Amino acid sequence: MLILLPPSEGKATARRGRPMDLDALSLPSLNPARSRVLGALAQLSARENAMSVLKVGASLADDVEANTRLMTAPALRARDLYTGVLYDALDLTSLSGADSRRATARLLVTSAAHGALRMNDRVSPYRLAMDVDLPGVGPLARHWAPLLAAVLPGEVGTGIVVDCRSTSYRNAWKPTPELADRWVVVDVPGASHWAKHTRGLVARRLCQGDVVKLVTDLPVALGDGFDVELVKPTRPSRPWTALVTAR
Repeated sequence: MLILLPPSEGKATARRGRPMDLDALSLPSLNPARSRVLGALAQLSARENAMSVLKVGASLADDVEANTRLMTAPALRARDLYTGVLYDALDLTSLSGADSRRATARLLVTSAAHGALRMNDRVSPYRLAMDVDLPGVGPLARHWAPLLAAVLPGEVGTGIVVDCRSTSYRNAWKPTPELADRWVVVDVPGASHWAKHTRGLVARRLCQGDVVKLVTDLPVALGDGFDVELVKPTRPSRPWTALVTAR
């Protein structure tokens, strides 16, 4: 089973520690593409037009400048790096024993800078979104799509793919025909804040139980804390949709 998460815009930082080592990351076949994106991002971030290309405001100037030091800044595990509403609800630090091991095995973050990351991968804080057209690389979702399509199906294993990502990150990896009937997008009605919170709770709950092997088993797996309405795909090769509300 695979639970797909978006990265957070906000990220933690560390004052000291070892820098990122690409060779130590999971999914090593992505490393040439990672190196290309990180190099292009560092070059762009030193230019005067970096803020507009990265689609960020003046308040994030320090984050953009930090992109020029991605290979030397202290790195953090992905489970510690990403912050914000979804990751607060996921609350990985409070998981222990088997639940923590399940989280390590099941959670995967789709990253504009790295393609995909496991929770124990150590990377430097970065500012880059998937909807950016990065000079020297191009639109990032288009850049990552064939690469992720080549490596991530092998990461699914048994069970379903639970997609908690936002739209721009879904574009970087979509279900192939052989996975479509095991793929379910978590859709939460209401404001963005509540949607992120609920997706974090869904991901947490799915790290606390057995592998869910059928999309139709998802409501039972989530339990009494959620109302779940499953919507079948309207066309072949499309994912299911789970309309989820936390009680």
